[in-house]
Amino acid sequence: MDADVVVVGAGPVGTRLATALAERGCDVLVLEEHQSLGRPFQCAGLVNPGAMESVGLYHTVLETIDGATIHGPYQASVKVGTHGVPRTYAVCRNRFDEAVAHQALGAGARLRLGVTARGASSDESGWTVHAESHGQSVDVRARLLVGADGAHSRVRHWMRAGRPREMMIGAHVEVTGFNGSPGWLEMFTGSTVAPGFFAWAIPTGFGTHRIGLWSHIGGFGASSAEAALQGLMTSSRHANRFARCSVVARYCGPIPGGMVKRLHGHRSLLFGDAAGLAKPTTGGGIGPGFKQVELLADDLASDIKNDRLDAKSLGRRVKRLEALRKDQNRARALRNLFLTESSDDQLERHIEVFATEEVLEMINRLGDIELALLGDSVAATLRKVPAFRPLALKAGWAVLTA
Repeated sequence: MDADVVVVGAGPVGTRLATALAERGCDVLVLEEHQSLGRPFQCAGLVNPGAMESVGLYHTVLETIDGATIHGPYQASVKVGTHGVPRTYAVCRNRFDEAVAHQALGAGARLRLGVTARGASSDESGWTVHAESHGQSVDVRARLLVGADGAHSRVRHWMRAGRPREMMIGAHVEVTGFNGSPGWLEMFTGSTVAPGFFAWAIPTGFGTHRIGLWSHIGGFGASSAEAALQGLMTSSRHANRFARCSVVARYCGPIPGGMVKRLHGHRSLLFGDAAGLAKPTTGGGIGPGFKQVELLADDLASDIKNDRLDAKSLGRRVKRLEALRKDQNRARALRNLFLTESSDDQLERHIEVFATEEVLEMINRLGDIELALLGDSVAATLRKVPAFRPLALKAGWAVLTA
């Protein structure tokens, strides 16, 4: 089972990379330890319009999301979005992951399920992955090793590439019986709900919702993400909204946030969650991962064909990702300012400000709170809004010092 490229991990980012490289003439082998695709998954199952457009897998969409209602810790709330204008898509992760993998197979990549990469060793010409399949030892040889194996990446460890800047923990359940609006997700904030972060309720069609939350590992103190989720549904001020819910599935797992310092090594690269590419503001990893593939695929395929895969050559390629790293740092700074480092009283006030007519119009026109805060011309406009002026100034400083 030798190949030009071995990709460890058959999540959507790994198989999207396999598609891109196979389409450009590379021999790609994807190894996946599980016997099926799309399980387990830790994210909320949202795919942004740009990422969805790149693969065209609209048949996997369970619900088109037009906007969000953000609830403050006490009484404030703001509704961001416009009916009929898609902001994101809630997908069936089984169907989505399988469909992205089928695109890779259609492009000529190979996929092996039930193969666990246990270790790897490198030499001047490439890597040997030491794997196990159905109790049998298997060695796989590749000129380039790619880690797309999630938040706790083994490949990242073998590369000695460090860790993501931060690690969060999330828990969510699939329920029936939640009283929500079709096509509209909800976010719940406050120190008793999800300390420093938020909880969510995402419609997934057929009367079901994904209810979940996330925070820093250790953010729940002596409690746990699962206990905090139970508290949201049974004892928070929103508990009556969940009174008729019946849980049909449970999920829990890590979410990385912040690119590792070194994405590359000798004949090796990290992609997606393994690279720490999940968005610090939402935990979403599919969009940033697909963007990484888009930025690197052409040059990487050329380097594979010409065997220019030393650390120095790959280092020049990954410099194209510095804009992604900068975007992550700016987004994290804003998240910390407006959410993570805010008291409940401050957070309530932030949401009240976002709900003012002038600010809400700007956010809805741009389609993103982050864009409203990051754009220079937009920030200048928002400073003219009296209620927003102090926040805009703080946001500008946070971004400059990120």
